[in-house]
Amino acid sequence: MTARYTHGHAETVVNSHRSRTAANSAAYLLPLLAPGMRVLDVGSGPGSITADLALIVADGTVTALETSADVLSLTRAEIGRRGITNVDYAVGDVHSLDLADDSFDVVHAHQVLQHVADPVQALREMVRVCRPGGVVAVRDADYAGFVWHPASAGLDRWQELFHLAARANGGEPDAGRMLLAWAHAAGCTDVSPSSSTWCYADPDSRTTWGTMWADRITRTAIADQLLAAGAASRADLEEIADAWRAWAGHPDGWISILHGELIIRK
Repeated sequence: MTARYTHGHAETVVNSHRSRTAANSAAYLLPLLAPGMRVLDVGSGPGSITADLALIVADGTVTALETSADVLSLTRAEIGRRGITNVDYAVGDVHSLDLADDSFDVVHAHQVLQHVADPVQALREMVRVCRPGGVVAVRDADYAGFVWHPASAGLDRWQELFHLAARANGGEPDAGRMLLAWAHAAGCTDVSPSSSTWCYADPDSRTTWGTMWADRITRTAIADQLLAAGAASRADLEEIADAWRAWAGHPDGWISILHGELIIRK
């Protein structure tokens, strides 16, 4: 049931995801973590958040879950690089987890629900494997909530095309605003919603973010998808890449990336 992953796993995508940490991507969850906990990290990707969670729970364990062994190898590499020993690994589908009821103190997913075919069913499964008294923590971006300066027709077009591609793949790019509704539909009643942002406005972070998206829109899975569908031409994508570079080089360049967050208590 998992939808097609819009970003793909090109090196420019993976490198961007490696910049995610528990501090910059799971701050809403950190006060609830303690040594000895058992954590399930759904969609562990390149493992940077997974590794941080493993260090925080210390003599507890983190189970890293991914959709394939190939993707899970990225997590394994980061955990090995950092010499962390309290992580185990599983391949599975969040819609139907091959895990026992009430197995984990914390079930965490960062930027996952926007990419799945049925986020309500995914939440039901995450709650099922969480023990009574435990928490499910989810955080997702809201692409329509991205705002930037200066105004740019090229970035407007990028936002439009990203929405088109993500929804064609069966996902919901504006997942951040939908998390609370999805949790209610999944039968969750003790839910604490919040939101937070990433902001890129200094020259270094603008260069990193703008260069990354210039590469993604021209050289990764989303570029291939848009070209194959006839939604954009190669020239269109190059113009969008130029717009990202122009934004990154502008001294007043600023972007805020909105995220929705939930803590679900079982």
